[in-house]
Order: sequence, then C-alpha cells, then structure tokens
Amino acid sequence: MVKSAPPSRLAYIDWLRGLACVLMFQTHCYDAWLGGTARDSKFFMWSQLGGTFPAPLFLFLAGISFAIVVDKLRQKNVPPSQIARTTIKRGAEIFGLGLLFRLQEFAISLGWAPWSDLFRVDILNTIGASMMLMGVVCWIVLAASDARQPRSPGRPRPGTATGDIRALVAVAVLATAAISALTPLLWTAWRPRFLPWELESYIDGVHNLGLPQSWIFPIFPWTAFAFAGLAVGFLLLSPPAKKLGGYAFLWIAVSGSGLVLFSKFLDSRGLRIYPVYDYWHTSPSFFIIRVGMLLLLTTFAYGWCRWGPGQWGFSPLIQLGKTSLLVYWVHIELVYGRFAILPHRSQSIVGASEGLLVIFLAMLLLSLLRTKLNGPFREVMTWRRRRP
Repeated sequence: MVKSAPPSRLAYIDWLRGLACVLMFQTHCYDAWLGGTARDSKFFMWSQLGGTFPAPLFLFLAGISFAIVVDKLRQKNVPPSQIARTTIKRGAEIFGLGLLFRLQEFAISLGWAPWSDLFRVDILNTIGASMMLMGVVCWIVLAASDARQPRSPGRPRPGTATGDIRALVAVAVLATAAISALTPLLWTAWRPRFLPWELESYIDGVHNLGLPQSWIFPIFPWTAFAFAGLAVGFLLLSPPAKKLGGYAFLWIAVSGSGLVLFSKFLDSRGLRIYPVYDYWHTSPSFFIIRVGMLLLLTTFAYGWCRWGPGQWGFSPLIQLGKTSLLVYWVHIELVYGRFAILPHRSQSIVGASEGLLVIFLAMLLLSLLRTKLNGPFREVMTWRRRRP
C-alpha cells in the first residue's frame, strides 16, 4: 500500500503536471494506434483537441516553478548573478536532455528515421530554452533593482521584495504579450530565412520542410506560456496574494474568465492586423484563450488539492507529476518507437484504449519505482559527499 504524503499547498502543481501527462498519453496513443475509420471519428477529433493542453501546461507550470525557485533564492539573499547562473544552468540541462532525447530516438530508430529528426525542436528543447530566457530576464530585473538600491551583504533590503515582484510580474507580462504578438509575423512576413533551417526552426518551427509546422515547438509562440506562468507565479508570491491565501486563486479564475471572454470578443471583431491570419496556430486570440483556460485549470487544481479529494490518500496524478520528465521520455518509445506495444494505425477505439490503459499503468509503476529509489540514492550520494 502506498502511503500518501502530507497535504501540501503546492500539490496542485504536481497534480497539473500529472494531468498534462495523462492528456499527453491519450493524445499520443490514439494518434499512433487508431486506424481505418476510427481516425475520421469525432472521438479521435476530441482526443486530439485534448492534446492541445499538455505542452502549454508543461511550459506554464515551468514558469510558476521557476518563480518559486527565484523567490527562494532571493529570500536567502543570493545575488542576481548567482540566481542567473543557477537557473540558466538548469535550463541548459533541460535543453541538453532534449538534444540527448533526439539522439537516443535516432539511434534506436537507426535505418528508418531521417537524419533531420536529430534537429527537431521538441517540447524539452523549448522548456529548456524558456528557462534560460526567464533566467536572463530575472537577472536583468533583479540586477537593475540592486543597482538602484544597494544593500548590505547578508541583510535583506526593507521593502525590496514587493518592488522586485512588481517589476518581475510587469516584465514577464510584457514578454508574454511581445512573444505572442510577434509570432504571426515571424511565421510569415518576418521569417528569418537567412538562418540555416536547423536554427530557424527554433524561431518559427520550419524544420526542413520550407514552411512552419504545427507539430514543432519553436520559441514563438511557445515560450510565451512559460512567461505567463512566470507572471502568475510571482503574483502568487506577492505579499497581497499571500495575505489572501487560497482566495487569491479566485482572482486567478476571474482573470482567466476575463481572458477567455476578451479573446472571443477580439476574434469576433474581425480585425486583421497581420498579413496572414492563422487562428489555430499563431493568432494572439487563440493564445489568450488558452492562457485563460490555463488560469481556470490552475484554480480548479488548487481547490481540488487544497479543499477537495485531490490529496485524500494516494493520487496517481500527483505521482505522475513528480516524475513527468521520466514518463514523457519512456512512453514516447513505447507508443511511437521501435518498442511500441501495438502496431501503428491498426487499432479500433477499444483496442487503442486498452493500450492506453497499459501505458498509464506502466508509467505509474515506473514513477513509483523512481520515487522509491530516489530516497536511497540520495542517501548514498550524501554519504559519499560527507566522506573525508
């Protein structure tokens, strides 16, 4: 029997990551395994629509978690340059893992995978790039703040925290808006065609196909979700939000509802300020509505974990959320790769659903094994570091 962890006010983050994992599993399983008329069904359409949530969720939560890390370092009076080194290094590690993942997939699929797959910009690459960019932005804001009001070493500067957070929220919101607003242009009229496609793909997702691709995760627009999460994270860490406690999430929900309504209003006006309008891939209207839905999901997850049954006993979603990188890495090979558990594009809805259940249970068991082994591994590493 698995013992549940004591209730945590941050459990909603792991719960949301776990939800993103489950939505990712079902999207990939049905996409890989459904065949024949099942691919033309409404079931498949709704499955793929659900698949539009995992990537924004992972990036949005990366932004919230990033804000928490920066805030903890600030409370310890860590200088901005060290905060930048720590956070940018972590982002570089995630980016490196993304490159390693592509290399592994190419090696496993040697003989039938095209060499261009080595340079495909996947979600891990984008999360890593987003973290490095957020690290640079936080460094600039905090360094500017310290330059205006220098403080004594080891002693906090009175009133600085609120001012820093306001500046960080403002810059994160501006970065979010700028990335979203520039995306339609960088995918069309302002495409950086002078770059090799391996680099251009990080800007507009062109890959080697001549045109931007919807299944690639370039910096524009995807990093905007991370900066939106960064803004929300710092807002929740502000003194007014801390005073409100859990009720701050009600304001998050109100903001999310407002963004959804604003997006619909904006799209209904028929404004065409871009040379090419692509609602589903590059339009700011679609980005705004997705951010609004992320805010609503965040409020729901917080309430579910804080006051609802989200932390009553063992939670599979929270467990998956704690090891989301591992289960992402492994499930791809079992669904799409050489070791796929079912033949591609050959299953009925029932057959693919059975495969999805197997994937879910296998990834949950893998996650449990990972967390069970993590404790002894940390003890060994601590013992080795303490040896003379």
